[in-house]
Order: sequence, then C-alpha cells, then structure tokens
Amino acid sequence: MKMFGKRPRLWGSLLAVAVLMAGAGGWVAYQNEYDITEERVTVTGGKQPLQGVLARPTGGHGPYGLVVFVHGDGPTDATHDTFYRPLWEAMAKAGYATLSWDKPGVNNAPGNWLDQSIQDRADETLAAIRWARTQPGIDPNRIGLWGASQAGWVMPKAARQSPDVKFVIAVGPAVNWLQQGRYNLLAELRERHASPEETATAVARSDRNLAALRASATFEQYRAAGGDTQGLTPKRWAFNKRNYLSDATEDLAALQVPVQLVLGGRDVNVDSDDTEAGYRRLITTPGLLHVLRFEDSTHNIVPKDIEDSELRSTFLAIAAPRSLFTPGYLDGMRNFLTSLDHRKV
Repeated sequence: MKMFGKRPRLWGSLLAVAVLMAGAGGWVAYQNEYDITEERVTVTGGKQPLQGVLARPTGGHGPYGLVVFVHGDGPTDATHDTFYRPLWEAMAKAGYATLSWDKPGVNNAPGNWLDQSIQDRADETLAAIRWARTQPGIDPNRIGLWGASQAGWVMPKAARQSPDVKFVIAVGPAVNWLQQGRYNLLAELRERHASPEETATAVARSDRNLAALRASATFEQYRAAGGDTQGLTPKRWAFNKRNYLSDATEDLAALQVPVQLVLGGRDVNVDSDDTEAGYRRLITTPGLLHVLRFEDSTHNIVPKDIEDSELRSTFLAIAAPRSLFTPGYLDGMRNFLTSLDHRKV
C-alpha cells in the first residue's frame, strides 16, 4: 500500500498547472516554506546506515519530543517527495522534531527495501530510535512513531519490543495482510464498476497467487505455472512471500502506549471499519486509543474529489500543499501530540 499512489503524473495536468502558476511564483514559494529546520543526517547502529532528515521546530532550543516516521509500501524517500513536510510542520507546532529516512536502495542508500521483512523494518525503526536518543536537543523520554499503511504492521511490533516507543500514530493501517489484500481487490473492482465476470476472474487470479505463496513457490515456478506476473518482479515476489502472513493482532493487544488511529471513510486500500473495530477490540486499556475519522477521505487522508482529479491534486500539491490534506488532519496530529505532554505516558 503506497501513500499518494494516485499523485498526478500526467504531462497534460502538469502543463495546465504550469500555466495557472505563471506569475504566481512568489505565492508558490511562500506556500512551500515550512516553519521547520531540516538537517540531513546519517542514522547508524542498525543493519546498514540510513540516509535521513531530522527536522526541528524553528527558533527553539529543545529538548524536543521526536516523531519517527515509518513509511508505507514502495520506494519512498525521506520526505516522501516533500509530502511529509506539512506533517512535520504541524508536529513542530506541538514542540516535536521529526526523523525520516530514505528506504534502503532509494536515492542510492545502501540495501534494498524489497529484501526486508516486517521484523527487519521494526528493527530498523528501533535502531533509528536508539540513534535519536543520543542526539542533542531530543528528549529521549518523548519519542514515538508515525506511520501509514504498511507501517501498521511495523509500528506495533516495534512498540511491543521496546520501552523507548512512547506513542503511536497509525494512518490507514490494516490488521491482517491477507484480509487487506482481498478488501483492496474487491474495492477497486467496485470503483471501476467491474462486471461479475471480471470480478470472478480477478478473484480467481488472486487465489492462484495466494496458493503459490502458500506453497513457497519461487517467482519462476509461479510464472511457469501460468501465474499472473503483471506488476511483479522476482524481488517483489520474494517480498510478498516474506510478509504475506503479517498480522498485527498480538502486537496491538500488547500495546500499552497512547495510539492515535487515523482513518479515511473512502479508503479503497484498507477496510477502515474493520481496522477501527480491530483496534477497539485489541487495545482495551482505557484512555489509550484515540480514533480520528474523516469520512470523505481516501487512504491518504485527502478528500476523494481532490484525489480523483489530476488537475486539482497537482495544483494543490504545488501551490498549497497543506491544503491537499483533509481539513482537520494536520490539526489532529498537533492536538494529539500536545495532549501527550499533559498526561503521564
């Protein structure tokens, strides 16, 4: 599951936006300035060095709490092509620094993110926290995690394994990998009004894929047996085989830190109702779970009408990136972090 998977890429949209932006260069520059101070860092102590960005509030001296960013699926860089910066700024307003990094293999970083298991990603996250605890101006007792989508399997595992994780912000997570995959398949078929025959064919193709994973077939064996390899590479097949049984149930049930769950009601990647029910069932300590829902938002917590429009989403991404997100989302992040400093964690 990738955040901003529908980010505009068409040249026609970009040309139209370029015309609209003509003469508005100063406004665009202003809208893309953030009240944070960024520092490129090298995070050490894990399996391999991580190329990161540490962003601190502007004008202060700390010590600051820290939000460690855990990416969703895909080859994501430290800023997520700049789309993390409005979140970093919102968190800075609550007195928190943020840390994010290029996934292994992205921007010439060492390693390959497709070689990772969910446990590998949790280990990487905990190594980053250990590194951050030693950095000047960072409060080692106020460090937590923000993550979207696939990070929903990484963060509970990391939080369960380390007392250094003091809170979790989970955006559009699922609980069970296989359930999420089937929901996503059927939801996308409904979105494009697929016929019953098309739906049956797609489900049968998905079932063959799953049977091959369960049989531990190699990519070559799956392809030789007539499996659908569209969009698959040997590396991606190995990644799926390594992680397809992921389930956050036990890790969520063990959480004893505040959790902010953020969901979009128009999410076709994740069944937001199922996720909310699962989190409420598993996180039972009173006061730990906080749920923030935006009923007309997508997986990316972007209004659906904006995400569905190449022109509008491109325009906002360039001219007013804070406005790309659903109103209330950025404030919700800031308010949650502020509330942490008024309670015992």
